[in-house]
Amino acid sequence: MALLDLLGRRWSLRIVWELQAGPLNFRDLRERSGKLSPTILNTRLAELREAGIVELGPAGYRLTGEGGKLVEILLPFHHWAERWAKRDAR
Repeated sequence: MALLDLLGRRWSLRIVWELQAGPLNFRDLRERSGKLSPTILNTRLAELREAGIVELGPAGYRLTGEGGKLVEILLPFHHWAERWAKRDAR
């Protein structure tokens, strides 16, 4: 339940999603996330870091090994949602 609470917080999943392709510095992550407020981004990054999903490395913020595994688990949901959206669009 703690993980679902964390991922259910506004912007958390978007941050994880944007980091799946590789590390991003704060500015790039903010721009790719719809220019969310720096305060919210800082808060979410701190929460994701505390949970062991995101870490700060020399190249910027990146997913940890566990964060990468989380994305692998979430991909089937993403694929399902794409199919569902196409069905709903008809």
